[in-house]
Amino acid sequence: MSANEEPADFDLAGDRAVRVAQSFVTLADTLVDDFDVVDLLDRLVAECVDLLDVSAAGILLMNGQRSLDVMASSDDASRLMEVFQLGTRAGPSIEVMETGEAIYVADRHTIASRWPSFAHAFSDAGYAAVSTIPLRLREETIGALNLFFDSSQQPSAFDRRLAQAMADVATIGILQHRAVGYVSTLADQLQYALKSRVSVEQAKGMVAEYGGVDMGQAFEAIRGFSRRGRLKIGDVAQSLVDRELDLGRIIPARATR
Repeated sequence: MSANEEPADFDLAGDRAVRVAQSFVTLADTLVDDFDVVDLLDRLVAECVDLLDVSAAGILLMNGQRSLDVMASSDDASRLMEVFQLGTRAGPSIEVMETGEAIYVADRHTIASRWPSFAHAFSDAGYAAVSTIPLRLREETIGALNLFFDSSQQPSAFDRRLAQAMADVATIGILQHRAVGYVSTLADQLQYALKSRVSVEQAKGMVAEYGGVDMGQAFEAIRGFSRRGRLKIGDVAQSLVDRELDLGRIIPARATR
């Protein structure tokens, strides 16, 4: 420790270093034989919110028809931002998919002049700044990671590199599984991921209704059950939708109404 470095600052830096390391372990843990794209991307947005001091995060991913789908979001507001971009074909994700380059915009005026149709919904959601990171390996861009901020700010150089590194882990995981034959093509895998996402959204609604909790709490209950049982989130969700899995096993009885 240098003479000018306060112990508290050192402790905070050390704590964040541990959290960063744990985050990459968490993401790498999904890159196993029983690979689940939905789980990987849900973990990615959760880790971004936890580590990068952002208000919310969301991911658009290319599907088998070479169009984009909402694949992960940290909350309902960020999901609406992704859906709005798809509907208007305008916004930072659309631009990043075209250029393969990250975007950092820290004020609403620039957002309004750059993407007018996106800016109104963005402001209504309470966001003031956005960073969009490509899910890219070399020349292939397969998606975009959006980081939303409540205040006008730019992420530090370290946070920019960290966000890109986390996105790279997810991208490599998806593309590697195509290369080693876990699925026949990338399109097949992304199509499976999209179907899993639909099941997860349906299951979240069922758990929320059954337990009298919000959608975020419902998802955490589903994810916790899948992790404890080393199951894919998509498989657990589908079992709930098909009524093969009792809702009471997902959420504690004390949470029910």
